[in-house]
Amino acid sequence: MRSKLARTIGLIVGTLAVLVGGVWIGQGAGLIKGSFMTGSPTWLAIGLLCLVVGLFLIFLTLRPRTSGGSRGDR
Repeated sequence: MRSKLARTIGLIVGTLAVLVGGVWIGQGAGLIKGSFMTGSPTWLAIGLLCLVVGLFLIFLTLRPRTSGGSRGDR
């Protein structure tokens, strides 16, 4: 992700995925009541997956840019 717009979008989407994943984990674990997802291991697993994907996207977005050289040069 090189452009500022792509980096901003990646950061927003990653952050939303982390937040939604956290809510789904809470519901799946039974910590957040009042939903059909409450106490469901399926939503716990989906929340964990969403959280990991969001964290990975944030990592890719925030990592330092590499130099423009190609890998084949030695």
